[in-house]
Amino acid sequence: MKKIVVAGLGMVAALGLFSGSARGGTDQRHEVSEQQYQILIGQCRYADTPSARAQCRSQVRKQYRVGKADPALDCRTYSGVTVCGELRLGPAERACVKDSVSKGLTFRRAEVECYAWKS
Repeated sequence: MKKIVVAGLGMVAALGLFSGSARGGTDQRHEVSEQQYQILIGQCRYADTPSARAQCRSQVRKQYRVGKADPALDCRTYSGVTVCGELRLGPAERACVKDSVSKGLTFRRAEVECYAWKS
């Protein structure tokens, strides 16, 4: 399993992850632990294109903020890759999942492996 290097509070502040009181509003982002947040940001590296990777990171920043852990967040690890939440799969990745499931792999495992290890 890959180790995740967790940045300190400086990184949290740089990403603007403190809740709304410092900005004068309420923060409606979903609260997750710092480790869960780092997994969500880190899994963006597997997106198909540079623009998809940037869009993924932007979406994570819009939807999530560091706070307390969310035990209901769907995180899973297969083949040394940990991901959380819903994965946005492209057409080739969806085809890979379909093929892998037809060969006996579970959907969840196929989803993670096709997302991370696509050819």
